[in-house]
Amino acid sequence: MGFFDRKKQQKSLETGLEKTRTSLFGKLNKLVRGRDTVDEQFLDDLEEILVTSDVGVATTVDIIRRVEERVARDKYVSATDLNTLIQDEMSGLLLAASEAHPIEFDAPLDNQPHVIMVVGVNGVGKTTSIGKMAARYKDAGKTVMLGAADTFRAAATEQLEIWADRAGVPIVKQGHGADPASVAFDTVAAAKSKGIDVVLVDTAGRLHTKGGLMDELTKIKRVMDRQVSGAPHEVLLVLDASTGQNAIRQAQEFTRAVDVTGLVLTKLDGTAKGGIVIGISNEFQIPVKYIGVGEGIDDLQVFDRARFVDALFGSS
Repeated sequence: MGFFDRKKQQKSLETGLEKTRTSLFGKLNKLVRGRDTVDEQFLDDLEEILVTSDVGVATTVDIIRRVEERVARDKYVSATDLNTLIQDEMSGLLLAASEAHPIEFDAPLDNQPHVIMVVGVNGVGKTTSIGKMAARYKDAGKTVMLGAADTFRAAATEQLEIWADRAGVPIVKQGHGADPASVAFDTVAAAKSKGIDVVLVDTAGRLHTKGGLMDELTKIKRVMDRQVSGAPHEVLLVLDASTGQNAIRQAQEFTRAVDVTGLVLTKLDGTAKGGIVIGISNEFQIPVKYIGVGEGIDDLQVFDRARFVDALFGSS
């Protein structure tokens, strides 16, 4: 993969998760150190640590239940065994990507063009993530086209143009205030005629409480399907991990409006709330595809469940 070095990315992941690891998951390591039994007090302390790390109540209950069952079955007693057990259960709650929505940028795609609609509220890093995905797909040998369907925010198209230029990919745009569905339709039509491999369509990110935005997303999906059957083939929801429980509320709203197939969690390097990744994936049963752990173009990483949990515990 071109200029995307895996060793550098692993180091970036560990560095990006440092705040979460030291402030919250460090407490978990202290909890299990020297343990030879799992009693009610241990489980209560584990529950408090997980909830305060923004794993979420529902997912915390799942983890506690799994730990109890494993301990009863396998009789884990040492601190090392407990740590490994908890990591295994966390990793197991993170969904794997499906074959229909491959996670690797160089994976073969069933559709041409393969259309990806990207959704999320303003300020979560949506447009930046699109630019970085475009660069990663191009580096993997695929042709890419961007669609500037966020015509509501004045600077959105200009920002996407900058990323298109950085990635060296074409962009389809119209003027500020244009019909977003029209931009999406034109983008897919152009990509279809030119034999483009991947289309990334940016969408408006007005407040998720606005019903009109959700109606708009549904319309955009409908017009793209007229050009290419089944489009969009993926809907990626971008969430800012640093917002914690607010990210979960956003996920609730967007999953009601559109069929979200994957998650992109940004700004993990600036937060101690990295546990939100586990909570959102498990609660909504949607796989995390990519995570952002820095500002660099190669800091948008393909999500690897085992590597992520290892980095959280500092055991990679």
